[in-house]
Amino acid sequence: MSSKKRKADQDGDEMSVSPLVSPAIGSRQLSRPSKKVRPTEVTGRPLSLPRLLETLDTSQLRIVLQTICERHPDLGQEIVNGAPRPTVASALHVLEDYQEKLRAAVPYGQSSSDYTYYRVKQPLIALVDAISDFTPQYLPPTETQTSTSLQYLDGATKIIHILPDWDSPSYRQHKENAYDEISRAWALVIQEAAKRGGGFVLHTGGWDQTLAKHNQQAGGRLEAAIRAMADLGWTGPSVGVPQTQSSASDQNSIRNQLLNGTYGSPVRVGPW
Repeated sequence: MSSKKRKADQDGDEMSVSPLVSPAIGSRQLSRPSKKVRPTEVTGRPLSLPRLLETLDTSQLRIVLQTICERHPDLGQEIVNGAPRPTVASALHVLEDYQEKLRAAVPYGQSSSDYTYYRVKQPLIALVDAISDFTPQYLPPTETQTSTSLQYLDGATKIIHILPDWDSPSYRQHKENAYDEISRAWALVIQEAAKRGGGFVLHTGGWDQTLAKHNQQAGGRLEAAIRAMADLGWTGPSVGVPQTQSSASDQNSIRNQLLNGTYGSPVRVGPW
């Protein structure tokens, strides 16, 4: 009995020093993850500038920027001076957006000419004004590359072609004015190109035929441009040819064909 009791006492002694009841464990400080302290008070507040800008689309950003520039003209001029020059593709893309708005404004079904005009008047004027504003950007001396000027004029003229034709002369005035401005723009570029190698780049690039096709589609309303192209004088009376033969052959010269809107073959040449 004494041996058994001693064993039990020994077991109790061992339990008393067991790690489960070790005082060192009980007094140890357990590390806990730090908890982010948030303000206890919840209240409304505006977005920060970076978050606000993330919510704005391109159109909204443009409006905000334009408003700021109108209030601070010096800042607006700084943006104009520092912004990259628009490419021909970007400018034509903007014009195509205006063109799409014009197309979307056309009423469905059969409508009178007056009703249709007043439905599309606002986007029509917006498109014509946009063409008028963009065109000087691509004319000399602002634009020094003839090829860039011609690419823009080609694209802008195509957009003018599809402007609606109205029976009323007052309604047609928008398209007539657009043709007049773009024709004078063509003439200026052609005249400047003529100072560089006699305008040979216009002929080799097929731009003479491109312009002739534009004039034909415009119903002969690109007269100023056609005359500027014809004045380059690539063809004309041949030296030593009798006047009668010269007059007869002159009927088929490029100048007369350009003025009559009949110049150009059905073969595709140039950037048309």
